[in-house]
Amino acid sequence: MSALVQGFAAALLLYLAVMQLGHLLLHFLAWRRLRRVVALRALHDLPAAHTGLELPVTLIVPTIDSAPTIVERVRGLLTMDYPEFEVVVVNDGSSDDTLAVLQAAFQLEPFPEVYWRRLATKPIRAIYRSHLHRNLRVVDKESGGRADALNAAINASRYPLFCALPADALVLHDSLRRAVAPFTEDSTAAASGAALGLANGCTISENRITGVDLPRSSLGLLQVVEYLRTYPFARLGWACLHGGLLMSGSLAVFRKDAAVEAGGFKSETRGAATELMMRLHRLLRTRGESYSVHFVPDAVGWTVAPETFAGIRVQHERRQWGLSESLQANAALLGTRGAPGMVAWPWLAAFEVLGPPIELAAYAFMLLMFAFGQVSGYALAMFFAAVFSLGFLVSASALLLEEFAFRLYPRSDQLPRLIAGALVENLGYRQLVAWWRTVGLAKWAWTRLTTRAPVRRELPSHGRLRP
Repeated sequence: MSALVQGFAAALLLYLAVMQLGHLLLHFLAWRRLRRVVALRALHDLPAAHTGLELPVTLIVPTIDSAPTIVERVRGLLTMDYPEFEVVVVNDGSSDDTLAVLQAAFQLEPFPEVYWRRLATKPIRAIYRSHLHRNLRVVDKESGGRADALNAAINASRYPLFCALPADALVLHDSLRRAVAPFTEDSTAAASGAALGLANGCTISENRITGVDLPRSSLGLLQVVEYLRTYPFARLGWACLHGGLLMSGSLAVFRKDAAVEAGGFKSETRGAATELMMRLHRLLRTRGESYSVHFVPDAVGWTVAPETFAGIRVQHERRQWGLSESLQANAALLGTRGAPGMVAWPWLAAFEVLGPPIELAAYAFMLLMFAFGQVSGYALAMFFAAVFSLGFLVSASALLLEEFAFRLYPRSDQLPRLIAGALVENLGYRQLVAWWRTVGLAKWAWTRLTTRAPVRRELPSHGRLRP
């Protein structure tokens, strides 16, 4: 092996090692925080005794063309274990009977209330209130997309916190109480994120998870391992560093005044919750305001993931597109004092955005050099063994943390299946995900090059966003 090839191969291996060791460091930080969570578990698991200090919260459910399922989903949300909340359903220009079935199920009537249009949205047709549930309202509006529907609900909301939920959200009865708890305990809290759980294989009753189990399909099992490695513990680690820039839209709670001042959700972005989270960091840091962003790993927003290659491909391409455009739109964070600008933003750009194409390039380079006789079979095997071992170590650490802190899968047959999934995930599936993410990045970059991108709103000196 020539010195040039040897040096380049070593650089690629070092990059991949740093990427995986970074994930392990985040898991270590999460473990330190989880030790305290587990120690206090007995207190948290006691029956909820509401103190009257909990902040009221608005649950926002944007929906379109969901007549067969929307009633059951709203009924499930109305049974949440929380002292004071409202549910605002936004019918975003549905072409089916979504509004009609809501009217029939909840006895809705138009209510001429004052509507404070703090965020620009598509026109509102009517706002309805329910005769059966005083805390349920429905906003009927022209179609404008999920972000526009969220902004319309924020305008109509009455409470200081809001929780953005997808129309297909599946929740545990105490998820909202756990997700909002940081705002009660910390007056500087600006946002609170929750873990994302895979509901495939779980028992679902009245839009609620009543029993947790593993998916039956191999693709579903691989995604469970991927979700555990990606969502709860890595994001808890970032929260420990006070550098949480990523936010899942499955169960995200925001302080309304800060979100409104930041300009609300952007319709042109594919990762609306993450982009808003990054913009909140920019706003609050520019103002010099003391703030915190929390992550609550035992508050889980469940989702049913696709179990086909085509569906998973679309999901990963969209996520990579959304992350790329969120980082680009908030590039002003880079280099700012503190973890968000000095650690989180450059890490996400260097390893989450550029990581997949560099990883694939490393595989291609080593195979090509082997084909040309520049790399021995032993060196090639050692390279792939090191990459596989580090990847499996990250997945295994996530499984250990799940067993230590939550034990969502306590049956004796479930842990062996997860371990097998962690092995298989690193032998093809993770590389396939890297390819899909690379395609998503390429599509975003091509769109940026070939279309005129929207003008990014900047933060002026006084800390408010220009419209």
